[in-house]
Amino acid sequence: MTVSTARCGARPKQLFNHNTKILPQHVAIIMDGNSRWARARGLPRIAGHKEGAQSVKRCIEAAINNQTKWLTLYAFSSENWRRTPQEVLDLTSLLSYYIKYEARNLHKEGVCVRIIGEICRFEPKLQKELHRIQELTKSNTRLVLILALSYGGRGEVIQAVKQIVQDVKKGAISLDAVDESLFSNYLFTHNIPDPDLIIRTSGECRLSNFLLWQSAYSELIFLETLWPDFKAQDYNEAIDMYLQRERRFGARPGIK
Repeated sequence: MTVSTARCGARPKQLFNHNTKILPQHVAIIMDGNSRWARARGLPRIAGHKEGAQSVKRCIEAAINNQTKWLTLYAFSSENWRRTPQEVLDLTSLLSYYIKYEARNLHKEGVCVRIIGEICRFEPKLQKELHRIQELTKSNTRLVLILALSYGGRGEVIQAVKQIVQDVKKGAISLDAVDESLFSNYLFTHNIPDPDLIIRTSGECRLSNFLLWQSAYSELIFLETLWPDFKAQDYNEAIDMYLQRERRFGARPGIK
């Protein structure tokens, strides 16, 4: 994994033209900084989360404009359940509202919505909304938007191991058949390409239990921008930085 940090200002001059470099097909984002944004303005946390929802809309538009095919947003982690009951209620209520009222707009824009994570932990009403938006948008191809909800990378790996053990015991697969490719098929992301680029906002430089298996060769970029302030130029800057990278996947330059 290659790491960069950047402060977002004016978009830097591109060193590479989008036509001569391969754009990232899958971008994943750890949306961080809602609470700090609200605290800096003397506002309740929910105000930061609401403003962060507006950043999601800008991010989706920027992804489409940059020809991104897959966009994964870390919207609710498995660790978020440890927050106060009121904040969990605020987060899940806002999520429910967004899913319910943005479904039609996302469908109109040709966005296919997919959900990964332990959805069973949400209340039945929200689970129903999540199922509905996936059904509504399943045939869209302009952008695949993956929402990581009640998601944790370690938990994902553990559930994959348990399922593999069960299938080996049943004789559905042999132990010798277990390799990286087969293991990937047991993950929530089993038919989703690994992210080319992972962006984290707010200046924090860690993955926080996000796509741990899938990020083995992802490019990592950390932006100082708090998520509610995230705009198209921040997305564009991250793409520009990505285009300056040489992705080696463990090999040396010039060696295939």
